[in-house]
Amino acid sequence: MPYTEDRSIWFEGQGLWAHVPAADWQDWTWQLKNRLTTVEQLERYLTLTPEEKAGCLFATHKLALAITPYFFNLIDRSDPNCPLRKQVIPRSDESVISSGEMLDSLGEDSHSPVPGLVHRYPDRVLFLVTDRCAAYCRYCTRSRLVSNAQDYNFHPEYEQALRHIEAHPEIRDVLLSGGDPLLLSDKKLDHLLGRLRAIKHVEFIRIGSRIPVFLPQRITPALCAIFKKHGPIWMSIHVNHPKEATQELKDACERLSFAGVPLGNQSVLLKGVNDDADVMQALVHRLLRMRVRPYYIYQMDLITGGAHFKVDVRQGIEIIRALRGHTTGYAVPQYVIDAPGGGGKVPINPDYVEQITDDEVIFRNFEGKRFHYPLKAVPVQENAGKVMPAEIHL
Repeated sequence: MPYTEDRSIWFEGQGLWAHVPAADWQDWTWQLKNRLTTVEQLERYLTLTPEEKAGCLFATHKLALAITPYFFNLIDRSDPNCPLRKQVIPRSDESVISSGEMLDSLGEDSHSPVPGLVHRYPDRVLFLVTDRCAAYCRYCTRSRLVSNAQDYNFHPEYEQALRHIEAHPEIRDVLLSGGDPLLLSDKKLDHLLGRLRAIKHVEFIRIGSRIPVFLPQRITPALCAIFKKHGPIWMSIHVNHPKEATQELKDACERLSFAGVPLGNQSVLLKGVNDDADVMQALVHRLLRMRVRPYYIYQMDLITGGAHFKVDVRQGIEIIRALRGHTTGYAVPQYVIDAPGGGGKVPINPDYVEQITDDEVIFRNFEGKRFHYPLKAVPVQENAGKVMPAEIHL
């Protein structure tokens, strides 16, 4: 059945927490203090399936359970197949390890010169500044690290990382991630961004965060002022389904945009969540209306216990094919596989090109129609004595 949405609705309100004073609800620290983190808390509000209950009990050994009240309100509590519910409530499938899966699926540890810094590409580094998140995605690439459920004991060494960046003038781009960097206090973020801006060869500072989605209350005027002070700060948020595109998220994105923060979105292709062309089209349209450019769709990384989320790559390619030509190019993200073991991002595209010869390119458009583009310039008519103007004045 095709996915449909009411484009006039942006899903807002306090829902189950309607009794909470609005000042508390809008306080991001209140949201963190009141997260749902146990089976008992979840069962106050919904009936867990046996698979979910077993998954919650196993979470203490793999990746902690935590859901903000704000995001929990968006879950369909009557539907175990709710796409938002699948993303944050553990299932027993997480305990099943399948072939090809790895703890460190992207080989980050082997590219880490100091704790918390990954230097895989020549000109950029990934700076992991914390192991905590507002809520925990069950398909998390760094499930070995975040929440410390697996006793990874991650401790970022800020000074060592900053000294490494200072000592390598080829580093022009720093991506802050984790965990979620926006869980740092305003004071710590201000200091860290200031230190990075003081390094002359650092041209770009980026932040990867799902805080606007899980905790839009964190995007305060004070935080936006810090980004404006050290800007431009580029930010990639992480929205997977149109139901996550609430009025609160829209408002948070506008605050960031007006502070001069360019916004992109990174989705992960997930079975039963967004592995459908209609759902993906509704998502990318909502993103553009929130001032967010769809940036990447990731094939899910080969994390341990993630097989139940895996989508056939051919299906991902067909989703891109269904977007290309059927919506604006601004709405079409790049579909990529982050090569297992640390090979970096590899684009995966529909095959539009049929043949390339010395004379021409033969390809099909989004409608399947064939076209020829000549590569050799073959004169078909002389200039017939006409003199081309030597100069054209505009």
